[in-house]
Amino acid sequence: MSSSNSPAEPGAAVDVDRALMAALARDGRASYTELAERVGLSVSAVHQRVRRLEQRGLITGYRATLDATQIGLPLTAFVSITPTDAQTDDAPALLAHLEAIEECHAVAGVESYILKVRVASPDALEALLREIRSVANVRTRTTVVLSTSYEARPPI
Repeated sequence: MSSSNSPAEPGAAVDVDRALMAALARDGRASYTELAERVGLSVSAVHQRVRRLEQRGLITGYRATLDATQIGLPLTAFVSITPTDAQTDDAPALLAHLEAIEECHAVAGVESYILKVRVASPDALEALLREIRSVANVRTRTTVVLSTSYEARPPI
């Protein structure tokens, strides 16, 4: 592959962009020099491509991945919720202030949403469930995670 800004083949640009996104998804702290070596472009070309990918919304941010156990949140659970009043379905907005909720997914099926939560203890989980039910007027079904083989894998 050449080290110019524009790969010779139209599909090559997409391949380079995908390779850049995959590299950044695995290591968001990779330097432009490291990325350039991985994809075979100049550092300035990689910088421009990454900036374009950010502007187009394909790269939406960079973050540190924390060890939940080390920061005092060893218990992970998935909480399925179903509004008790079918007329109001504003649970995500009502629950957004609860920091223990790491993710909120609208789903098809019996439940309306699945929440991924992290807490310090079973007692903390019980208190969180009470608050979720109270604040959002929902029914809950909870699955506690025993172990995790992998999570937050990059999609590419």
